[in-house]
Amino acid sequence: MNASAGLLLYRHAQGGLELLLGHPGGPYWARKDAGAWTLPKGAIEAGEDALEAARREFAEETGGQAQGPFLPLGEVRLRSGKRVQAWGCEGDFDPAALRSMQVTIAWPPRSGRVLQVPELDRVAWCTPARAQVLLPPALWPFVERLQAALASPGG
Repeated sequence: MNASAGLLLYRHAQGGLELLLGHPGGPYWARKDAGAWTLPKGAIEAGEDALEAARREFAEETGGQAQGPFLPLGEVRLRSGKRVQAWGCEGDFDPAALRSMQVTIAWPPRSGRVLQVPELDRVAWCTPARAQVLLPPALWPFVERLQAALASPGG
């Protein structure tokens, strides 16, 4: 299955809504900023519930636990064809507490050499306006859906 699941952690701060975004680790992403950030997400394993996959990926990529309740934000399709489902979750996370799992990548590409890098090298709280700059356009609908859900009665 070419599908991923993730969580968009949010909090209400003095300046308004803030979202927790992550920056991918490794040399490919080292000098990329605008359009390079993401929400903690990853592959849904065979037979795994999508929300459970999102919670597992959040824990693996941040070292934090998301407690819920979870607000369904639907699905988007990336340019690669991969489908991503996401849920919003109110919570707090100290970016200094980031403990991301390590992944093995080939670097430089096709060199045969491998390198261990963190899935996320940093996380940061940002406003929705800043998130629009940092996220790739394909992931932006999750922010819009979260804002709409929070603006509706009972949101």
